[in-house]
Amino acid sequence: MTTSTNAMETPPAAARPAWVPAGYRTVTPYLVVPDAPAVIEFAKAVFGAEETLRAIGPAGGVHAEVRIGDSMVMIGGGAPGLAWRGAAMATALHVYVPDVDAAFDRAVRAGATVDHAPRDLDYPERGCGVIDAGGNRWYIATARGAAFTPAGLGTVTPYLHPRRGDAVIAFLVRAFGATLVERHAAPDGVVHHAKVRLGDSTVEMGDAHGPYQPMPTMFYVFVPDADAAYARAVEAGATPLAAPADQASGAQRGGVMDPFGNQWYLAASKRVDNR
Repeated sequence: MTTSTNAMETPPAAARPAWVPAGYRTVTPYLVVPDAPAVIEFAKAVFGAEETLRAIGPAGGVHAEVRIGDSMVMIGGGAPGLAWRGAAMATALHVYVPDVDAAFDRAVRAGATVDHAPRDLDYPERGCGVIDAGGNRWYIATARGAAFTPAGLGTVTPYLHPRRGDAVIAFLVRAFGATLVERHAAPDGVVHHAKVRLGDSTVEMGDAHGPYQPMPTMFYVFVPDADAAYARAVEAGATPLAAPADQASGAQRGGVMDPFGNQWYLAASKRVDNR
């Protein structure tokens, strides 16, 4: 038997906080892969992604940003001809599309490995799963109802498979002031599915099982005060990666790693665009 805890029922989409620049959400997943251009082209071919930025970073790797629907995804790492030698950090993403069957066909044609073909799920969605050449898992779905994206979610939502979901949720609440939206768990405490809200973003998770094992992920998070957010995360048990520092863009950015291996880069913009 599965137990459910709902902090709120079908929450409406949250408004973009004032400190989040236009075109972004509070939390942006950052995929780090050996061949970043290949994953960028995959996102374009399957989801019609719009590439808004591509540059070579100070470590010699690619930094790119692509927009999928109402969400931004950052993609970085290596590329043919580059000397980048960083560590890959593939992740899992839940992506809503108007036609999951058509998106699945495009993904297969683009070279994805099939995790599971489209099928009607126990909740009001039809979904499938594919894995791209960089090892990222894409859970593609179409919601049944008035819109193909459920209320309260964006086009792209990061999806974690931690060993102990409740511990991750507790950290997110302490470190970032996250709000538990939904939790479905077995009597023994295994979390089958949970959602937490950070600003106008949602992070989903379900405890690791079978082939769905932890994939430590990188996140870029907009906060009102990078120093305060950094201190709060460290107090909650995160390991410092980089103390907040001023950037050439005028923003302030620092980074921490949570106890589960996820990296969180906290950015406070001094040039917030509130359009």
